[in-house]
Amino acid sequence: MTIRVVIADDQTLVRTGLRMILDNADDLEVVGEAGDGAEAVGLVADLDPDVVLMDIRMPEMDGVAATAAITVAHRTRVLMLTTFDLDEYVYAALHAGASGFLLKDALAPDLLSAVRVVAAGEATLAPTVTRRLLDRVVTGLPAPPPDDRLGLLTGREREVLQHLARGLSNAEIAELLYLSPGTVKTHVGRVLTKLGLRDRVQAVVFAYEAGITR
Repeated sequence: MTIRVVIADDQTLVRTGLRMILDNADDLEVVGEAGDGAEAVGLVADLDPDVVLMDIRMPEMDGVAATAAITVAHRTRVLMLTTFDLDEYVYAALHAGASGFLLKDALAPDLLSAVRVVAAGEATLAPTVTRRLLDRVVTGLPAPPPDDRLGLLTGREREVLQHLARGLSNAEIAELLYLSPGTVKTHVGRVLTKLGLRDRVQAVVFAYEAGITR
C-alpha cells in the first residue's frame, strides 16, 4: 500500500528536495505541499494523508500549533523536521502529538525509514537523540504534580514505562526484564491504553512530565 505524504516547510527548496527523495521510493507518494502550518492543516483535512513531514518554525502558524490541530482531529501522523538548536520546540511538538522528529541533515535512507515507521503507527525514538533532547528541556523544569493516571498501572507496567522513557525497544526491554518480546508488546499496549496515549513518543513525554524518569 502506498504511503501518502504531505510536506510542510516554508522553504521551497527544502520541499523540493524532500519531494525528490520521497517520490523516488515505490511505496511513498507526496500528495501535497504546504508553506505554513495553517496550509498544512487545510491539506490534511482535504487529502487525509498518512504522514505529514512538518517543519517546526514557519510563518502564520508554526509546526507545533499545526501538529496539535492535526493530531486532535485526524488520523494523520506527524513527523517533525528540526535541528539540534531547537530543543524547546522539539519538546513542545512531541507534547502536541507528533510521532517523532527527524533532523534536517538526516540521510535519505533515514528519512524514508522514519516516514515508514510513523505511517505504520509506531514512533521514531532514537535513544541517543530523543532522550538527550528531552533531558535538556525537562531537567530545568520544576517537579511536576502527581499524576493520578500512574495509579492505573501495575508495577510491571510502570517498569516498562520507565524503560520506554529511556528510548528502549521492545526487544531491549524484554532482555532487561527477562520477558518475551510479545509480553512486552502487550504491556506497552496496556500502558498506552490506560494512560490514554497515542504512541510511544507520548509515553516518553508522559513519563518525563510525571517525574518517574528523574
